Amino acid sequence: MVANIEIIQPSGILDSTRTQELRDQINQGLEQGAQTILLDLEDVTFMDSSGLGALVTALNAVRAAGGKLCICSVNEQVKILFELTSMDRVFDIFRDQSDFLYQRMS
Repeated sequence: MVANIEIIQPSGILDSTRTQELRDQINQGLEQGAQTILLDLEDVTFMDSSGLGALVTALNAVRAAGGKLCICSVNEQVKILFELTSMDRVFDIFRDQSDFLYQRMS
């Protein structure tokens, strides 16, 4: 964790079998004092509705803890899923980690 930012990088398929692991990582980051959680989805090859549901649950948990949840490096499939469900308007989405850090510093 750098400057109260926890970067979490799930990989592979983000579905119902992987959502608990993601929630555990986010909760651990919050417990360690992270104020911002950055989910870097660069290595996520596919996300289904349960994966999206886990992100919404995580967003609510982070907000309830007074923090902020951001997402970066989404692939085309995830981008389309976000757009179809209008989640692209709910989440702060950045091109990549560099874009996130640049926006945070300015």
